Amino acid sequence: MKFAPIAMMLAVFFAGTTAVNAQSPSATGAAKPVVIDAAVTDNVYQLYEGEVVKIDKKTRTITFKNKEGESKFVAGPDIKNFDQIKKGDRVNVNYELAVAIELIKTKSDGIRSKTETNTVTKSKSTEKPSETITNKTTIIADIVEVNREKKLVSVKGPSGKITTVTVKNPALLADVQVGEQVKVIYFDAMAASITTPKK
Repeated sequence: MKFAPIAMMLAVFFAGTTAVNAQSPSATGAAKPVVIDAAVTDNVYQLYEGEVVKIDKKTRTITFKNKEGESKFVAGPDIKNFDQIKKGDRVNVNYELAVAIELIKTKSDGIRSKTETNTVTKSKSTEKPSETITNKTTIIADIVEVNREKKLVSVKGPSGKITTVTVKNPALLADVQVGEQVKVIYFDAMAASITTPKK
C-alpha cells in the first residue's frame, strides 16, 4: 500500500488549489534550441487511471487500484462532494500540451511580450469530483532567421532565447521575412475526474 504519486496529484486538484504550473513528462531541461511543429501540436498524456476499491467515510480515506498496485488518498474538508464517490468508480488524471504558432504580418517594433492566464474549473457539489486547471501563455517573438529549404524559422522571445521552429506547411514561409513577428501560444491543462463506469 502506498500514499504515492496519485495521492499527490489528487491532493493538488481536489484540495482547492488555484494555480498549477504543469509540465509534460518529457518537458525538462532543453539546453539547445527546441524544434517544434508550427501551426498546431496537441499531445495528451494519461498520468493515472484506476478504480476506487475502498472508501473509509470515517477517515475520508479512498483506496485506488490499478495495474501498479493500490494507493490511498485522504480527502480533505475542501472536497465537498466526497459522498458522491462510490466503490467501483473510475479515476483519471490527464495532462494535455498544445502549441500553436501564428504569423503576424507586421514589422517588429522591438517589443516582445509574454502573457499568462490561469483557469480552474470544478464540478458541482452534487456531482462526482472533477477539476481542470488550464494555463495559457502567449508570447510575441521576433523572427531572426528563415530557412525555406529546411522549413525552419528561428524566433527570439521576450527572454532573449532563440527557438528554432519547424514549419509543417512550407507555403506559410512564402512571404515571411526576418524582422517580422510571430505569436506563439502554449496551452497546457491538467484534468482529474472520478466517474461512474459505463455499463
